[in-house]
Amino acid sequence: MKQARFEQLHGQEWSLLERSLAGGASKRTQPVAGDGADADTLDPLDFARAYRRLCQQLALAERRGYGLALVQHLRQLAERCHLRLYRPPRTRWMRATQFLLRGFPQRVRAHAGVMWAASLLFFGPLIGLLLAVQVWPELAGRIVGAGQLAQLESMYDPDAEHIGRGRDSGSDLQMFGFYILNNISIGFRTFASGLFAGIGSGFVLVFNGVFIGSAAGHLTAIGYGAPFWGFVAGHSAPELLGIMISGGAGLQLGLALLAPGQRSRARAFREAGIEGARLIAGVFALLLFAAFVEAFWSSIGWMPALVKYAAGIGLWSLLLAWLLLAGRGAAHAD
Repeated sequence: MKQARFEQLHGQEWSLLERSLAGGASKRTQPVAGDGADADTLDPLDFARAYRRLCQQLALAERRGYGLALVQHLRQLAERCHLRLYRPPRTRWMRATQFLLRGFPQRVRAHAGVMWAASLLFFGPLIGLLLAVQVWPELAGRIVGAGQLAQLESMYDPDAEHIGRGRDSGSDLQMFGFYILNNISIGFRTFASGLFAGIGSGFVLVFNGVFIGSAAGHLTAIGYGAPFWGFVAGHSAPELLGIMISGGAGLQLGLALLAPGQRSRARAFREAGIEGARLIAGVFALLLFAAFVEAFWSSIGWMPALVKYAAGIGLWSLLLAWLLLAGRGAAHAD
């Protein structure tokens, strides 16, 4: 067989292997039936079969004395396929790191609709009440209550010994444990409330937005804004974004129950639950990071406010860039 005919017969399958190597051995779009198959990428089983055929084709090319350029191309392609098939499996830490760096933001963006809805439900009341209390200070007392406002005032009094903590607060390490439990419980409740057709998650988001906005507005209005904003600047980004994403995952859970589409309601709910669990795994990492910053950075009393503000702005910028840009053009990292 002439070389030109050989390349014509097998060229499409070689191209398919190269696309699979470039994009990952993901699910194929249609069956591969021998040489000349046409699909976007190959799943692992068909990739192995195509690699075996490539080795046979390489042996034929060498035996028939085809051109050096073709033989070298097939050798290099075979070597790349071999590395893909027989590379050592990624460790658990490698998979977790890849998920956090790329997979989690990819999944957040894949559910952009519910995430934008959660953002509106949470940040809308928060910003709205923060501004409204500056005009109508009495709103904070009606929403939060006089007792809680007094407790907040004692925590963020410029003359307080430990800004952001009550008188009975413990060491940084003890507070780190407290913040972990508090943050993660809020995140989990926000997500799990989606079981009530998504209404529960929406309510939790609005409630937290109203409470935080009213409290922040009150402290700002009475002149305690400097210690309050200096304390929350560092950990606000991972904490608030974590709560928002938890709410988005909960809304997605409720949406699966209300509008399952072509799937059965049970199947849609099961798939949404699995996807939600993956999102919550990333949220827990965010909230754990927020607890660490709150316990060991936000509580530093001698740090200039401008340094804390700069750190807060930097974290907001980094986390938003991570969620919006990380993993674009790459396969999902589970």
